[in-house]
Amino acid sequence: MIEVSFDGAASGNPGLAGGGLYIKLNGGREERQTFPLGILSSNHEAEFAALVAALRFCLKRGYLSVSFRTDSQLVNQSLEKRYVKKDIYNRYLREALELIKQFDLFFCKWIPDRQNVNADSLARLAIREQQVSPDRECDHQ
Repeated sequence: MIEVSFDGAASGNPGLAGGGLYIKLNGGREERQTFPLGILSSNHEAEFAALVAALRFCLKRGYLSVSFRTDSQLVNQSLEKRYVKKDIYNRYLREALELIKQFDLFFCKWIPDRQNVNADSLARLAIREQQVSPDRECDHQ
């Protein structure tokens, strides 16, 4: 099973947002990916957008047995309950649940911030990349 850590970050409410993906593959190999997310309403929205981007990335790569890790309790609880209160996050959750159906095996686990530093660094890098190159295409929609 592949271990996938993801994170979203926003530079304001609203502000530029980015997603980061850190994957531990079999044999000790690693993959790192940044996702520019454009202007989003909050850090929570960035977390949901990063989830969707990470799911799409894994499916595109053919990673079908995955264990996702997130430091967002909101995202993790929303996946477990298949429900989120705020409408702004609902479209991300619906899309994520549809994407998850395509995996052979999917788990998501909450982890503390200190265990998600790789994905967090990549999410912040995605924000910086957009500040330098604002024309970079966003993946969240």
